Amino acid sequence: MPSIPVIPVFDKSVRGLCARAYEGHPKGCPNFGRKERCPPKAPLLDEVFDMSGPFFAIYSVFALGQHVAVMRGVHPDWSERRLACVLYWQGTARKKLRGAIETFKAEHPGSWSIETTPEAFGLNVTATMRAAGIELPWPPREFVYHVALAGIARASSEPGILGAKVDAVIFDEYDDPSDGDIL
Repeated sequence: MPSIPVIPVFDKSVRGLCARAYEGHPKGCPNFGRKERCPPKAPLLDEVFDMSGPFFAIYSVFALGQHVAVMRGVHPDWSERRLACVLYWQGTARKKLRGAIETFKAEHPGSWSIETTPEAFGLNVTATMRAAGIELPWPPREFVYHVALAGIARASSEPGILGAKVDAVIFDEYDDPSDGDIL
């Protein structure tokens, strides 16, 4: 599972994408303003990480086009939108990212802070990956990339608070959906 060194492209305006309307969600992502790890509550990248680096993008690739083809064979009467619906593939894709994170931790021992939703912190994921030589397709049709950011946590004088140097992974997006979070 891949990880590559990156230079983060920090752009606070990326957080505004979460509030943009999309089909079925006229006010943007339903988690915007609700979850602690989502804008505007989420801290900015430079409040969490030591921006002097090093940084790694940890990513997984899910074959969405292949998934849609398989689903079409099983459900020939479904619409294209339903065939590609995240409810039927997102769990598998997130599991792949968790595996990539575990591989990264095994290959890069030490104290890393790893964020699985770095765009919420102001990381322009598309520009960061492009600068590292990986073009993320948008909108994703054949492949979906899930990207986490690993770096050294910003030093804090108070242990245990956000920004403390820890060997931790924030998996809030993988929490049990019954806890009221909207996935």
